[in-house]
Amino acid sequence: MVHQTISTRMNSAASASSKISHMNWKSLRLATWALIVGMLGACSTPPAPPPAPGAAPRATSPAPGPGDAGPLPGVRLQAKSRWVPVRWGELPGFTDDALHEAWNAWLRSCERPAPAFAALCAEVRQLSIASGEEQRAWMAARLQPYRIEALDGSAEGLLTGYYEPLLEAARQPGGGYAVPLYRLPPMERKPWYTRQQIDTLPEAQAQLAGRAIAWVRDPVDALVLHIQGSGRLRITEPDGSQRLVRLAYAGSNDQPYQSVGRWLLDQGATRDATWPGIKAWLAANPQRVNELLWSNPRYVFFREEPLDALDAGFGPRGAQGVALTPGRSIAVDKGSIPYGTPVWLASSGPQTQLARLVLAQDTGSAIVGAVRADYFTGWGAEAGELAGRLKQGLRLWALWPK
Repeated sequence: MVHQTISTRMNSAASASSKISHMNWKSLRLATWALIVGMLGACSTPPAPPPAPGAAPRATSPAPGPGDAGPLPGVRLQAKSRWVPVRWGELPGFTDDALHEAWNAWLRSCERPAPAFAALCAEVRQLSIASGEEQRAWMAARLQPYRIEALDGSAEGLLTGYYEPLLEAARQPGGGYAVPLYRLPPMERKPWYTRQQIDTLPEAQAQLAGRAIAWVRDPVDALVLHIQGSGRLRITEPDGSQRLVRLAYAGSNDQPYQSVGRWLLDQGATRDATWPGIKAWLAANPQRVNELLWSNPRYVFFREEPLDALDAGFGPRGAQGVALTPGRSIAVDKGSIPYGTPVWLASSGPQTQLARLVLAQDTGSAIVGAVRADYFTGWGAEAGELAGRLKQGLRLWALWPK
């Protein structure tokens, strides 16, 4: 996937917010959203972890905000979707979401705003320490919700998850570290060699000589890293020291992505095509590892990035070019939803219940269609467990400037 740290830090935010006195804040809480926009300073808070499974979100109907009672605009058409205008009351759980968590992702989008949202970013920054009620009132006044549908009118879609794997690695092969992770090679032709050809053809391997960033133990873990598009490595250096780095997406062989889970289902080999199910099948069929790996011809190349303490608190850059926020960033089909669009997401299923504000900040080769999203769950084992099992129904609403 093209799920591709942070180039701009919000260091000035905390000092700006500290200048607001207790009396000023009390007055602001009583003011209208317009006064808030003119007076509040910006700040940011750490990204929230992915939600745990719980009760289904309540379909609450908030009181109409400014402008929510007037005539609705017309339908908007995108290349792969149509957007049908609705009232805010259609959005499940709109009054319950912890909007301040999503505001962190919105601030990131404002580092590289889409043209339609650039004029709103000053207000988004100023509202970063406002209450949820004040943020909701501003949204209702400045944005129009649109139900996202396929061009045939279907409003139901699919939600999956992705994450940043954390792998143990070594700078040199040996001691069980035998699977290379490569930098992008020069490519004289496209598409380039398939995954199987890269593993087996001497001419392909010759072009990758000296381009290994690091080596990992498990070829399936390497495949997961390729599919997720980025990850974290705890690398053992030749002198025995260790350091944490990020591998970011640098390119691919331009071969089509094929789901190894779908390959297993088509083979009749399993009924559980989640990553836990795939790994269980591999444990029972170790002689077929290469057969499974080579069913996906797409191969991903990486670049190494340093990972300091601040960068480690955020995800990799998505296709929008901004750092991803766990639980608040999604990958979308850009032909359906432009990057940087705030989106209301609702999904109920066996893994989690979601009704929340998210930002469209990434894409992926498997993320195709109007009502389709990949939910960034974070990094590490817990995030990977949720991402590996998440596959459930989805509804989306784009929130577009009036």
